[in-house]
Amino acid sequence: MSRGAPTHRAKPLYDPAMSQFDARDLLACYARGVFPMADAREDERVFLIDPERRGVIPLDGFHVSHRLARTVRAEPFEIRTDTAFREVVQACAQASPGRAETWINHPIEDLYVELHEMGFAHTVECWLGGELVGGLYGVSLHGAFFGESMFSRRTDASKVALVHLVARLIAGGYRLLDAQFMTEHLTQFGAVEISRLDYHRRLAIAMSAEGDFQCGAAAAGGAVAGLAAGAGARTGATGATTVGLSGTAALQVISQAA
Repeated sequence: MSRGAPTHRAKPLYDPAMSQFDARDLLACYARGVFPMADAREDERVFLIDPERRGVIPLDGFHVSHRLARTVRAEPFEIRTDTAFREVVQACAQASPGRAETWINHPIEDLYVELHEMGFAHTVECWLGGELVGGLYGVSLHGAFFGESMFSRRTDASKVALVHLVARLIAGGYRLLDAQFMTEHLTQFGAVEISRLDYHRRLAIAMSAEGDFQCGAAAAGGAVAGLAAGAGARTGATGATTVGLSGTAALQVISQAA
């Protein structure tokens, strides 16, 4: 979910002079284990990446620290899904301390928005006082969720979003959460680095399953009935759909999978 400069490249899969590569072609890339990156926000080229080592977050081994668990239970943010997809991608593409450049260029942004409109890409968002303050996005295909990027404008916002994502994936029957590159930040959640061969084995298992991102919260609500008031999808006054689990219920779903 966090990427540095591209180090394992194939030839560019997109060029401004070529328009034939579209969102369905990108889905086919994910299905065979490769993903896109760019050198910089304003560089129009998109490269296909197939790293020798891959970072994954085991859904049955996701770790939440005691401090983060307290934060999740306190529910400092309103959690929504899929209400501000492009805004989340653009926030992830912004420069931040320690990251002067981004791998999300404009063609990549447009491809993910197209996938979202087709129902294959999703966000988990943290809102505070009507402001988007953190979140993440990724691609959903069969039983795999490919985490792309996250951002945080308030302490722990992206971490809280990740906890809610994992609870939703577990409840929705997913088999693989792909973090793509291993980072020190991800190790705190139980992420592990595996070989390309092992990754493709796990990907094949996930491609034979059918995860359901949309029903994940409702299914989890049924599994932990009584823990979340009104568990299931909720719609607020603004029409925004929220993840239908309290923080406590999300943690319970994760603990049951361990």
